[in-house]
Amino acid sequence: MWKLKLASADSAADSMEGCLDCLLKALTHNNAEASEKIRDAGVLDLFSALLAPKSPCAPKVANIVAEVAKNEFMRSPCVGAGLLPPLVQLLRSEDQDVLLQTGRALGNICYDSREYRTPAPPSCNLHVGLPQTLHLTHQLSSPSSLFTQINLNFHAIFLFFPTDSLQAELISMGVIPTLVKLLGIHSQNPSLTEMCLIAFGNLAELESSKEQFASTNIAEELVKLFQKQVEHEKKEMVFEVLAPLAENDTIKLQLVEAGLVESLLEVVDRTVDGEREEDMAELKTASDLMVLLLLGDESMQKLFEGGQGSVFQRVLSWVPSHNHQLQLAGALAIANFARNDGNCIHMVETGIVQKLLDLLERHVNEGNVTVQHAALSALRNLAIPVVNKSKMLSLGVADVVLKFLPSEMPPVQFKLLGTLRMLIDTQAQAAEQLGTNPTLVERLTEWCEAKDHAGVMGESSRLLSALIRHSRSKDVVRTVIQGGGVKHLVNMATSEHVIMQNEALVALGLMAALDLGLAEKDFEGTRLVQVLHKLLSDERSAPEIKYNSMILICAIMGSEPLHQAVRGLAFLDVVAKLRAHENQTVAQQASLTEQRLTVQS
Repeated sequence: MWKLKLASADSAADSMEGCLDCLLKALTHNNAEASEKIRDAGVLDLFSALLAPKSPCAPKVANIVAEVAKNEFMRSPCVGAGLLPPLVQLLRSEDQDVLLQTGRALGNICYDSREYRTPAPPSCNLHVGLPQTLHLTHQLSSPSSLFTQINLNFHAIFLFFPTDSLQAELISMGVIPTLVKLLGIHSQNPSLTEMCLIAFGNLAELESSKEQFASTNIAEELVKLFQKQVEHEKKEMVFEVLAPLAENDTIKLQLVEAGLVESLLEVVDRTVDGEREEDMAELKTASDLMVLLLLGDESMQKLFEGGQGSVFQRVLSWVPSHNHQLQLAGALAIANFARNDGNCIHMVETGIVQKLLDLLERHVNEGNVTVQHAALSALRNLAIPVVNKSKMLSLGVADVVLKFLPSEMPPVQFKLLGTLRMLIDTQAQAAEQLGTNPTLVERLTEWCEAKDHAGVMGESSRLLSALIRHSRSKDVVRTVIQGGGVKHLVNMATSEHVIMQNEALVALGLMAALDLGLAEKDFEGTRLVQVLHKLLSDERSAPEIKYNSMILICAIMGSEPLHQAVRGLAFLDVVAKLRAHENQTVAQQASLTEQRLTVQS
C-alpha cells in the first residue's frame, strides 16, 4: 500500500523517493486511473507534511500534485487535503526546481478547464499533449504568436480560477507579495520569470487583488523587466501583465513614476515605420497602454504638466501621423487629457482643435471608424468648458462633424450627437443654425427610433430638445415639428432618467409657447395630456418634473382640443393635492395652475 509506505516513520529517504517515483510512473502510464487510486487510498492527506519547506521530497510531491490535479475530479480533494497553504509556503523556497514544480501544482489545482492542463516541464520526461490554443484574459499578442502558447504549456500557474473564493483565499495567503519578491530575486531566470508573469496576469483579474499589487513594488519590477527585454514575444508577455494591472489608478501612477511611459515611447519610435507583423503588434500594444495610463486622473495630470510635458507634446505629434494606430492613440490621448476645464481651455488655445479637424477630414472618405470615434470623443470633451464653445464653433467644428451624419456606425453616431450637443449649449445662434437644418433634424428623428442602440436613441432625443431649448426659435420649433420630432420628445418625457424627462418637458413647453397651433395635432396624437397626468399623479416624479409638467399644462390650455383633454382627466384634483407639496416651488406652481384650470373650466 502506497499509504503505508509513505506513512512509515522509519522509511529510508531512498525508499520514500522510490515510492514517489512509482507514483509518477503510474501517473505517466494512466493519469486518471492512478489519480483515482491515490485519492481513494488517502495518500493526498500525507502530502501536506511532505511539502514542508525542508522536506527533500517537496519537488517530487509538488510534481505529483501537479499531475493528479490535471484531473478535474482531483482538484477539490487537493484543496480539501489542505495542500494550498504548504504549496504557497514553498513559493518562498530558494530552490528553483521546487519553485517550478510548486507553480505547476498550484496552477493545475486552480485551473478551471476540462480541455487543457498545465503540463510538466520537459525535465520531468512526462508525455503531455500540447493544446492547440490557449487565451489569456488580456490577450495583447498577435493570434499567430506561439510564445504565449509555449509558455502556457510550460509551467503555468493560476491559469483560471474556478471560483472567486479560491482566488481570494490564495491572495489572502500572501501569494501576490511572495510572487513579486520572487520576480525580483529570479529576474534572470526566464522560466521563473514567465511563471510569475502568467500568475500576475490572471490574479490581476480579481479587483481585490489590485489593492494588494499596489502595496508592492510590482510596477518597478515590471518596468525593469520590460526595459531589458529584446525579443518581441517576451515584451508581449510583460504587456499582458501590465494591461490588467494598469486598470488600477494607483498602479497607473506607479507605472508612470517607474518610467514606463518613456519605455513605451521608445517602442513607438522603433516600430512606427516597421512593416513586420510583430512591429505592428508592439506599436498597437504600446500606444494602447499609453492611452490606458491616461485614464487615471493623477497619472494623466502628471504627464500633462500644464500642457508643457514632453510626453503630452509627443502624443500630440501622433495625430497628424499617417499611421492609423498612432492617429487613434493620439486622438484618444487628447480625449483623456481633456478631462478638466483647465486642460481643455489650454488645448483649445494651443490649436489642438484644428489638428483634430484635419484628422477627421482625412477620415470622411477613408472611413476608419475607430479614428472617427476617437477624434469626435476628443472634440466633445474639449467643447464642455463654456469659453471653448464659441471658439470651436468659429473654427468650423460643427460643419466638419455634420459631414459624418451619413455614418451607419452607432459609436460614431453617438459621439457625433454628443459633440453637437456640447457645442450648442448656451450658444443660441449655433443652436438655431443647426435646428433649422432639415437634414440634421430628419436624421435625429430617424436615430430616435434606433432601439438596438439605446445610447444613440437617447442622445438623439437630447439633441432635439437642446436645439429648441438653446435657440428658443420658432423656426427651429417648426423644423422639429415638421421633421416628426414631437413624438420623440413626448416619449423622452417618460424616460427613467430625470434629466432627460426635464429636458423634454422644457422643450415641449417652449414648443407650446412658440407655435402651439402647429404643434397641436402632434400633441394630440402623442397623448401628451395623458403623459402629463401620469407624471403629476406619480408620487415618484421628481419636483422639477412636477413643476415643468404644470408649466406645460398651462401652455397648452390655449388649444381647444387639448383643453378638453385636460378637463376630461380631472387635472384639478391632482393639482390641488400638489399645493401641499413639500417643495415650495412645486406648491406655488400648483396654486397658479389650479387658478388657471379653474378660470378656464
